[in-house]
Amino acid sequence: MARTLRLLITGGGTGGHTYPALTTLGAVQRRQLPHDVLWVGTANGLEARITAEHGIPFKAITTGKLRRRPNLRELGTNIADVFRIPVGVAQAVGHAARYLPDVVLSTGGYVAVPIGVAAKLIRRPLVMHEQTTVVGLANRILSRLATRIALSHESSLDYLPASARAKAVVTGNPIRPELLRGDRAAAYDHFGLTFEVPLIYVTGGAQGSKQINTLISESLPVLLRHAQIVHQCGPAWIEHMRAVPLPPELADRYHPVPYVGAELPDLFAAADVVVARSGAGTVSELTAVGKPSVLVPLIPTGGDEQRKNASYLASSGAARALLEPRPSAEMLLAELMPMLADPALRAAMAEAARKLGRVDAADALADVLLQAAASSGRG
Repeated sequence: MARTLRLLITGGGTGGHTYPALTTLGAVQRRQLPHDVLWVGTANGLEARITAEHGIPFKAITTGKLRRRPNLRELGTNIADVFRIPVGVAQAVGHAARYLPDVVLSTGGYVAVPIGVAAKLIRRPLVMHEQTTVVGLANRILSRLATRIALSHESSLDYLPASARAKAVVTGNPIRPELLRGDRAAAYDHFGLTFEVPLIYVTGGAQGSKQINTLISESLPVLLRHAQIVHQCGPAWIEHMRAVPLPPELADRYHPVPYVGAELPDLFAAADVVVARSGAGTVSELTAVGKPSVLVPLIPTGGDEQRKNASYLASSGAARALLEPRPSAEMLLAELMPMLADPALRAAMAEAARKLGRVDAADALADVLLQAAASSGRG
């Protein structure tokens, strides 16, 4: 870059939108280019906390949710959001016009729409990133305004408006680089594991999942005869899962924990099979680290994206998927048991997962950002 790069980031609400932006910013920072950054989000979204933790300048705006199928129960909220959206756009234009970025990175969520409109109005290049296989409503709107569109999956092209596809490039979904540097032995020491049976890592996300926790509790008497389990069940569920009755001779093979933090890279390195949801971030991490999985999509989600993510991995041989809205413990066992019994099957699924992964996604997205800034004459 000829001078200091001014980068405006928007996106958030959930980790699936926030962490890819944060990881991409890290990739820009590793290049040691002179740069400034401003993040615009919502005051109550995850992005507000994450930016504060990392010392990133942050501005909050008001935004309304765009609902695909509004219903009468949400009538009051829908009416309020009709007024919030133009307020958010006005605030976004104000922040963007004062900051005058060289390029804008949008990673999704409803907060991204006002900033995308602002980028168009002040004639700044907009790079839009989509994490899921299905392009969400907010990003379908932004795709018509974007200078470049970065996708996590080739199959996402089909969900873009035809006029926007020429602007698209597949970068993958940025994941935290530390996830690729796990130490298997450290996980075994930390959790007190044994080398006698395979390890299943179960996660329903940071807060846990009632559905996954119930499936696991019902399956434990069978599973523990063939495997050991580290189960991130969520803080609200930890006492319940610790109280699940287990065969005494197998109880030491089950390790429920409320939350997995810094030890996640080690746990990924050690796990033979992962049982998880199929959100965009989880799918990207599983493919980057090359782990076979049984996916239990959250149903319904907007656009049914989790079920489509799970189907995408399953059709590629990287995962098994429980696609029924209310899967049973018997269904979970039917998918898990052949994997536990066959190391060659697990190895083949791991290789299929790795083929879908993009460990260089953050750098690829950083390249797109810098190219967009340079091509606009602002780099």
